[in-house]
Amino acid sequence: MTQQQTGGAAFWDERYREQEQLFSGNPNGVLVTDVADLPPGQALDVGCGEGGDALWLAQRGWHVTAIDISRVALERAARTAREHGLGERISWVRGDPTTMPPPARAFDLVSAHYFPLRRDAGSGAESGRGALRSLLDAVSPGGTLLFVGHDPRGVDESHEPHAYYQPDQVAELLDDDWNVECHETRARTSAPPEGTHHTHDVVLRARRRR
Repeated sequence: MTQQQTGGAAFWDERYREQEQLFSGNPNGVLVTDVADLPPGQALDVGCGEGGDALWLAQRGWHVTAIDISRVALERAARTAREHGLGERISWVRGDPTTMPPPARAFDLVSAHYFPLRRDAGSGAESGRGALRSLLDAVSPGGTLLFVGHDPRGVDESHEPHAYYQPDQVAELLDDDWNVECHETRARTSAPPEGTHHTHDVVLRARRRR
């Protein structure tokens, strides 16, 4: 889900209802670039939206747990998966990753693109810290974390980009159990969403050693 603003289930359900398809349906470009050569296994797609990333992974042999807060988005994603004969490869989970921690060390890939976890003071920030730790813990030994955010320099300050965990802050939390394979800013491989100026992404890809 390409989002840089918070909101509950009702907020996101309404956003999806406003259009027959909110996002392109294509997988995120960073996912395609950074995961194409990985052997398929168990993947966790955080904030899966209408399922573009989950479908792409399933087509390549991954078994995917795809979680999102919006029932509307998940229903669309599940329908598309059935149409492509991929329903058995994807488990669609309605929930909030800030309150539903995934099982520890269970996934060969944990993928989070533009997922908002607050890092400033307050209860929401505590949820963000806990959720981030849970996502890191969910990566199995030898597994990969792919955490992607919009380059804050290209984001409208009204979206409070610095109030959310960015790949830079996530990288600071990785200890000797991790090998950082990529931490860089890249130009997007596709046009930014309509009405935005997200021309660059910050990409963190790390492998858990043990």
